[in-house]
Formats: sequence, C-alpha cells, structure tokens
Amino acid sequence: MKRFAIVAGAVFAMSMPAIADTPLTEEEMKSATAAASAVGCEGGKWEKETEGTGVFELDDAKCKNGAYDLKFDKDFKLLNMTAD
Repeated sequence: MKRFAIVAGAVFAMSMPAIADTPLTEEEMKSATAAASAVGCEGGKWEKETEGTGVFELDDAKCKNGAYDLKFDKDFKLLNMTAD
C-alpha cells in the first residue's frame, strides 16, 4: 500500500505544470534596468519569480568584468551576483 501511495504521488507531481517565472511590467523593467546599471551590468533576460519571494532575476547580464546572473529583492537591491 505504501508503494502505491509513493508511486501515485510521484505520478501526480510529474503531471502538474511547472511554476514559470513571469515577465516584468514596464515599471518594474525601468527599476530593474537602473538597478543593474548601478552595479555595472546591462542586457540579459529579466524574470520575476512567481514563488511569492518577490525576487527579480537577470540571466546572462554583460557586466564590466564578464557575464553574470544577478538576483535582486523586491526593492531592486542586489542579493546575489554569480559568474555565468
């Protein structure tokens, strides 16, 4: 019985749609672009996490010293900058 429950749970989890990140609004994009520019980065692809964290992600940004992935909080303060 336990095996059935585990298998059924796994099948159900795989059938659920993945939570996708959402594009930024025009106002968010202005603030996000300014925040990235302030740390010396531009370009890349912006997304807003939909998990309720309020985190904004910039993937593949071109920065002064290379390519980076950046994360900003809901107020566009830099949380993390990882070499790409």
